[in-house]
Amino acid sequence: MVAKAVALALLVLVGTAQLAMGARRRMELYKPDPADMLSYHAGAVLWGNIPVSIIWYGKFTPAQKSIIFDFLLSLSLAPYAAAPSVSRWWNTIDDLYLSTAVQTNSNGESKKTKVLIANQVSDSECSMGMFLTLDQVSALAAQAKPKKGGIAMVFTAQDVLVEGFGMSRCGLHGSFTMSGTTYIWVGNPAMQCPGECAWPFHQPMYGPQGAPLVAPNGDVGMDGMVMNLASMLAGTVTNPFGDGYYQGSKDAPLEAATACPGVFGSGAYPGFAGELKVDQATGASYNANGANGRKYLLPALYDPSTTACNPLV
Repeated sequence: MVAKAVALALLVLVGTAQLAMGARRRMELYKPDPADMLSYHAGAVLWGNIPVSIIWYGKFTPAQKSIIFDFLLSLSLAPYAAAPSVSRWWNTIDDLYLSTAVQTNSNGESKKTKVLIANQVSDSECSMGMFLTLDQVSALAAQAKPKKGGIAMVFTAQDVLVEGFGMSRCGLHGSFTMSGTTYIWVGNPAMQCPGECAWPFHQPMYGPQGAPLVAPNGDVGMDGMVMNLASMLAGTVTNPFGDGYYQGSKDAPLEAATACPGVFGSGAYPGFAGELKVDQATGASYNANGANGRKYLLPALYDPSTTACNPLV
């Protein structure tokens, strides 16, 4: 009875949550309208030190967790990993978006944005069941108790069903209006929708068909999660409460990374992710080096000043 009461209380709490539906299908191409470009709407952005609280929902192996954990460490890695690096991708967000909004501390000095992992919790027994509604995703994020100015990250395992997963979204980000905090959800697409949410590491469900690329960390599902997490993270820090940087409808916005779906390297077009680096030892495709020798594939970021998608390579 106590557990039910807590769950109901959390669902009431997340009634104030605002959602920004995230990663669009990777085969769609962004076609900007010159009269309605992605722009700043004068709202808040996340900057400075951003504490992150993680909930692993379902069964993840230590090896799987380390792929995402190392990606988060890579964002603020110093000294930088070999170029092109995850930290360079992250600093591009700083340069293109955050510095234009509010990027100074009380002394008027430049202050770089860093992701700091505050805590992580495993819910391997799936306390809310194996199918989650979006309200339940918000409730899980609330359980993480993100700090003000921080992000709760909910990662669901490959056998956990989430409302709309693979059909309309590969991830999402939202906010809690009462506490001024944000959250991200990303699911493991390995079993449910690899053609939608793990492309180009899996054959696409539709559109031009090409041979899938080799995943840099040897796990199609987890490498897909990193791509989608990167997209959601870019959207969260630049448009955390729905009034920051976006284009189009406020309820279904195009954001820093989702404005460039399917673009990972130069020369990308439908069915082709772009020119990428290839690991000579494994044959894996990637465009960013990270912590602990990791390699990742990260989405291109939209540059508001040039109205172009800028991939790392």
